[in-house]
Amino acid sequence: MSSMKTALPMSLLALAFSVGGAAARELRPEEINTALIASIGTEKPEPGVPDPAMVRLQVLLDRAGSSPGVIDGLSGENVDKAVAGFEAMNNLPVDGRLDPDVASRLEGNAPIVESYVVSAEDAAGLVDKIPDDYGEKAKMQSLGYTSVAEKLSERFHMGIDLVHALNPASQFAPGDTVWVVDPGPPKDGKVKRIEADKKTGQVLAYAADGSLLAVYPATIGSEDNPAPSGKHKVKGVARMPVYRYDPKRNFKQGKNDKVLTIPKGPNGPVGTVWIDLTEPTYGIHGTPEPKLIDKVGSHGCVRLTNWDAEELAGMVKTGVMVDFVNRSSATPK
Repeated sequence: MSSMKTALPMSLLALAFSVGGAAARELRPEEINTALIASIGTEKPEPGVPDPAMVRLQVLLDRAGSSPGVIDGLSGENVDKAVAGFEAMNNLPVDGRLDPDVASRLEGNAPIVESYVVSAEDAAGLVDKIPDDYGEKAKMQSLGYTSVAEKLSERFHMGIDLVHALNPASQFAPGDTVWVVDPGPPKDGKVKRIEADKKTGQVLAYAADGSLLAVYPATIGSEDNPAPSGKHKVKGVARMPVYRYDPKRNFKQGKNDKVLTIPKGPNGPVGTVWIDLTEPTYGIHGTPEPKLIDKVGSHGCVRLTNWDAEELAGMVKTGVMVDFVNRSSATPK
């Protein structure tokens, strides 16, 4: 199966949509594979329950290069940003609404849900749990996934509840066949310039010719710990980084008042990738909690899902400009 995808531009409109945890009701693959995204909005979805048509829409957006973040089958602001991103990338009027033209351009014949056989490698390197306290994290060998289901959810950009909804009886043991969505291969290309839009909560990646390569939903700082302003540059990329916690330079976590070295792993504080910036202590990175992207603040850095951060890291090199902006229009610059 192919891996992942992502992208999206624009300074968005203020849209307020419901979000919540997906319920564990069973979903059949054919419900998603035969769903019509044009039907979205004609009926009010059940709160917290993944909608087959919404799953389909999120996967199609991901494949098209406009990341919805976590594919969970739930409507929300990140989905609408992704629709708006698709519109901008295709030179359509940008309003974030799934109109018939957008729906027809997105649709395709490739199956959305496909089978996957769990491998022995999928079950390797798991940990029992991830403690909240940084001092306890620092005692661990690694901050790996806590289950095969969690590992697969990230590989295929899915919410963990959607994984269980598609596979309610599975033990996710090696050799088991399970259902997953196929978000498509990662975006490729060379990024010349990045915009981190603090107002809309998006990272926009541009090619040398000014075209929009990718856009991602992002958490960009917080009220207490704002992101930097102005222009900075990519200094380097670290994959599976060890995290150095310094309460004097960064922030205070719990009662920890000493420098700590926190081991690598997808459930580490900065996830699987750190894109270092020339502004000291700041970077663009992954997260152990993908469902919280653009839902809760960060400690000043730019936080993406692990898969979006990995995709972006594959398209940048040292010297790429990163511009922190605060736009109010829906048109990328």
